[in-house]
Amino acid sequence: MPADKEDLMRAVGQQPNLKFRAAAAAIALAASAAGFAGLAGPAQAASSKGCVGGGFAVLGKTGEFDGTVGATGGRFVVQGKYVRFEVDPANFAIYNYAFTGAANELDITGGRYTPVFASKIPDHRGLTLTGTIALEVKDQEATLSRTGTGGLSMTIQAKDCANGGLFQMEPERGDGTRTRIVHSLATEAFYFDNANFRARLGDYVGSACTSVQTGPPSQFCVRVRPRVNIGNNVSAKFAVRDSAQVADRVPQAACGPDFTNALGLSETRNHCGGMSVWDVASGGRMGMVTGEDATEVANSPTECVQDCQAQNQVRGRLAVLGFPFPVSTGSRLTPRTSTDGLTAPLTR
Repeated sequence: MPADKEDLMRAVGQQPNLKFRAAAAAIALAASAAGFAGLAGPAQAASSKGCVGGGFAVLGKTGEFDGTVGATGGRFVVQGKYVRFEVDPANFAIYNYAFTGAANELDITGGRYTPVFASKIPDHRGLTLTGTIALEVKDQEATLSRTGTGGLSMTIQAKDCANGGLFQMEPERGDGTRTRIVHSLATEAFYFDNANFRARLGDYVGSACTSVQTGPPSQFCVRVRPRVNIGNNVSAKFAVRDSAQVADRVPQAACGPDFTNALGLSETRNHCGGMSVWDVASGGRMGMVTGEDATEVANSPTECVQDCQAQNQVRGRLAVLGFPFPVSTGSRLTPRTSTDGLTAPLTR
């Protein structure tokens, strides 16, 4: 069994002896946009104050570098002032993503070292990354990409800031099918149903709204939907959200609960407390946003898998609902993990 599948099973406490069943799902072929131009929605809104002094050291490269480097035999560290994580060069899985707790006026950690993700593991279904690593390090950003067999390529884009849109992973396959990615949270973190959003379900909020009941809906007047965030027990400002573009979360029936409502809106259904499973289109993106960007009421990102352009700055025009702290036990999704969904057919 390929190493990436073994890692997926270990991530949920299951021995890596089960076969993954994945049905082919056609999707348009795409190329990843360079830099952070493709980061959708709220990720563009972060203040530059959160990035002061930021910058990465990757594979011995710091400052400004744009070239190729040889792949290491094992995981390597992407180290910034504010965030750090490890990369497995064989599949571009991410391990031990954390905030360092470095001082910044927009800090959301309370000055603590704060783990977020234990792992983000893509299942390449037999394909492997084999080429050199293309690396660009500049200012507060780092972009890493690597190609492999069967038209496989993976791109990781990261930003070294105290909050905002900080990370995205972009898979691409020669057969155009989706890539399943399993997110496992750090022990200290948990997924929860945001009660501030629950209390406003169905309301229209934002600077362009003329009515809380009718909107009308627009770029700056958005209807409140259920919101799943990532939180912890120690940082009153710490909020994170999975940010998907042309990606679907795979239901996990053993998890929940589903906080029902009369509007037919659902996001917490079949969602575990310590993991989430995603099917990402070839050329799609699976990222994360943090801080106020994680609790901003914004429209969903556009369906884009090629030459995606950044959206306009919207800070101050969309509502930020925040979240209650501490997070009540009743709002936390349970159980933490489940093997449900891991072997489901790929989402089309």
